[in-house]
Amino acid sequence: MNKPIHSKELAASTPEQWQEYVADFRRAGHETVDWVANYFNSVAEMPVLARTKPGELFDALPVSAPGQGETYDAMLRDFDKLVMPAVTQWNHPRFFAYFACTGSAPAVLGEMLAAALNTNGLHWKTSPAVAELEQRTLDWLRQWLGLPGGDGKDAWFGIVYDTASTSSMHAIVCAREMVAPEARRQGSRGDLTVYTSEHSHSSIEKGAIAVGIGQDNVRKVPVDVNFAMRADALAKMIEDDKASGKRPACIVATIGTTSSTSIDPLATIVEIAEKHNVWVHVDAAYAGAAAILPEHRHILAGVERAHSLVFNAHKWLLTPIDLSAFYTRRPDILRRAFALTPDYLKTQDDPRAHNLMDYGVPLGHRFRALKLWFVMRYFGRERMEAILRSHIEWAQKFAALVDAQPGFERVAPAPFSVVCFRFKGSDQQNQAIQDKVNQSGRVFISGTVLNGKFVLRLAIGNLATQWKDVEEAWKLILKAAEL
Repeated sequence: MNKPIHSKELAASTPEQWQEYVADFRRAGHETVDWVANYFNSVAEMPVLARTKPGELFDALPVSAPGQGETYDAMLRDFDKLVMPAVTQWNHPRFFAYFACTGSAPAVLGEMLAAALNTNGLHWKTSPAVAELEQRTLDWLRQWLGLPGGDGKDAWFGIVYDTASTSSMHAIVCAREMVAPEARRQGSRGDLTVYTSEHSHSSIEKGAIAVGIGQDNVRKVPVDVNFAMRADALAKMIEDDKASGKRPACIVATIGTTSSTSIDPLATIVEIAEKHNVWVHVDAAYAGAAAILPEHRHILAGVERAHSLVFNAHKWLLTPIDLSAFYTRRPDILRRAFALTPDYLKTQDDPRAHNLMDYGVPLGHRFRALKLWFVMRYFGRERMEAILRSHIEWAQKFAALVDAQPGFERVAPAPFSVVCFRFKGSDQQNQAIQDKVNQSGRVFISGTVLNGKFVLRLAIGNLATQWKDVEEAWKLILKAAEL
């Protein structure tokens, strides 16, 4: 069917018109699934980076929306012709920039079902499936990560937010609630402080800004030679702040920092925090996936004494953006910080009715957990472990290639699937290497700054990636360096 059914017709549609509407969707839906399957098979031959110029897609789109409805055929045609050239292919096997992620097939299907249901989990009654499937799926993930469970006081509670930035902001609010409960009504007095590594993600500062603690009250703790937070410097900062009348509220320990994937000494940090009654939040947004592997479980040593943790399933767990799992062993504080129920949302209390709206800023709650449920069931733990091990193994092999090449040097440990390295030359030369590699269209790598020098960064994490893709990246890097 090529003729669309217009909204005015649907508003007073007959059963026949509605059936026609659904049949039109069925045909276009099959075509779209075929498109996705073909995309999965062909994305490796596409340029990784979009080739369009800034504003090119914007200018190619009509100035105004259509007055009359259009066909699916027209929309899909323009999607291919106009939108796809402007897409950077995060699902590409040679996407090695930032933290690679995968929109895997089972998750695509789960996302499609969630969109079709269009359910909104405000409180339990508005969609029991959203609340309870999320509870169960996050408990599965909790077990994979090795976080404490059960019904005791140290059991970990999980909720899904969109990104780690939102999750960490909620952790900072919890810290404020624990240390300064009056701030919920009165606001911050400007005396609360947050501590985080100088290599932690910028979202920690943003969170402190957003909740009124203020950027000036975020303490950047120096790091050691491996870019991990120095516990001795942290302890001194806290002591100095308390002596000056400040109230230390939150310490953010990072397991897998964004630039170098360094690991902060969590167990020691927790000891310092307990001495001063400070909330400890663990940012394991990327590297938390490695804790699924028994041989890497040690990276979370001490987590049972922390207060909260964030892990992004949309980074290294084959789940399309966005799905950030936030865990806390103090859900009572999380709820106390955010619960605010107007009359029109009040429901009859039931101890098993899980009201998601009470545990965060958002009132609405998408059915994000459905795609993770599909991913965990489709791949299972054994296959997921095999995928993670492969990525880590390939990173070690790539690091060995760097170590063996006299013209290059590795500038940080590579405990996971990210390798930081540089050409033994100027920052300009390293930037030029990155630009040449990315201009090839075959590979996308990113860079960062460590010890004041620009370094190259290769991150493995896509389901479709194979060792041959990593080898191709290395060959292009050597060619760009003219070695």
